[in-house]
Amino acid sequence: MNVTTRQGTLEDIPGVFELVKELAIFERALDQVSNTVDRMKQDYDNKLYDFFVAENEEKIIGLSLYYFRYSTWKGKRLYMEDIIVTEAMRGHGIGKLLFDATVQAAHDTHCTGMMWQVLDWNISAVGFYRKYGTRFDDEWVNCNLDF
Repeated sequence: MNVTTRQGTLEDIPGVFELVKELAIFERALDQVSNTVDRMKQDYDNKLYDFFVAENEEKIIGLSLYYFRYSTWKGKRLYMEDIIVTEAMRGHGIGKLLFDATVQAAHDTHCTGMMWQVLDWNISAVGFYRKYGTRFDDEWVNCNLDF
């Protein structure tokens, strides 16, 4: 298997959106996806996020989507919104390639660290992140307002 990772481009967004929907199905939440390919393209053009893709035979099989946030305590932080590997390709080190690329992007852009969320029932993902020495937070509660 010949897997490569690279910075994503506008042309990749339709394939990326298919992975987003696959993740939503995995997380039992497809009905909550209201984003569209067109909105993702517009937001990418407006530099609201960036991403890496993993490819095998020119097919997108993985994604790490991230953006920057600012902490009054820590400064510039990279927030990894999603890391997704298509189900058929999981277990081949593709998530590690994408995660490592994202960690490197955080270093290259002078971030003080990275943040992300993981579902507590996603045991394989929790185990994956533990290998990196990830600190899991038990104090903070996620809050959302939808418009």
